[in-house]
Amino acid sequence: MSPASITAETLADALAALRDRAPLVHAVTNYVTAGFTANVLLAAGASAAMVDNRDEAALFAGVADAVLINLGTPHDTADVYHATARGAREAGTPWVLDPIGAGGLPWRGALAAELLQYRPAAVRGNASEIIGLSGLTGHGGSGGGGRGGGGRGVDSSDDPADAVPAALGLLEWAGAVSASGAVDHVVSASGTTRITGGSVLLTRVTGTGCALGALVAAYCAAVPDVGLAVAAAHTHVTVAADVAAERASSPGSFAVAYLDALHEVSPDDVRRRARIEHDA
Repeated sequence: MSPASITAETLADALAALRDRAPLVHAVTNYVTAGFTANVLLAAGASAAMVDNRDEAALFAGVADAVLINLGTPHDTADVYHATARGAREAGTPWVLDPIGAGGLPWRGALAAELLQYRPAAVRGNASEIIGLSGLTGHGGSGGGGRGGGGRGVDSSDDPADAVPAALGLLEWAGAVSASGAVDHVVSASGTTRITGGSVLLTRVTGTGCALGALVAAYCAAVPDVGLAVAAAHTHVTVAADVAAERASSPGSFAVAYLDALHEVSPDDVRRRARIEHDA
């Protein structure tokens, strides 16, 4: 699918497909945000399971409809991540890598780079993480000891537009790569889609980025074209955040309104409110 085929209509269809499929997402994820991530998936129309022990994670990767590996609070050993990614690849389960901290923390940056060998359907991160991860593969960013881009720990100080060359390099391993920020950029082999909208309050609630990674995985289970799937997840989030910001002006009330909006947003809402642009 070319970027020009990612339209408000196809994004609306993707939301309908997600709701019809109601995919189960196996999330090996950040313990700080696991509950919020599960609630986002449920509100959006999917469901979650957090199975992160070495004895069951790989098995469950073949049971679930999609897998998220999020490195926000990594285990002391890399075994569970390798086992989960390997299990997903062997089962043909689409999986998403969220390389949190890859732009600034060496150990987890190296781990994220190792996990690319299992060919994720998508990589989702902030701009600094995408630049940092790409640098570790030799395609861009500084790469110096795992420090790429302008990351501050697990936060980003880079513009998503600046991550596009790095994202293009990561397409050697993934079907699509997204860098989120004020304007989200979704990169696939056929071009770049820019998604605008959302609210600054997304940055004031812990877990919105982690939950977006899980939602990307859910859409990858429901939509065959990975570029469209990733763009649809980002669009669902931005439209829901727009709706939530109309109801709430502070982080606590926004978090509740955001979950409600993820549930309430309809395909017709996506048709009316999606704001996308394309680069060939």
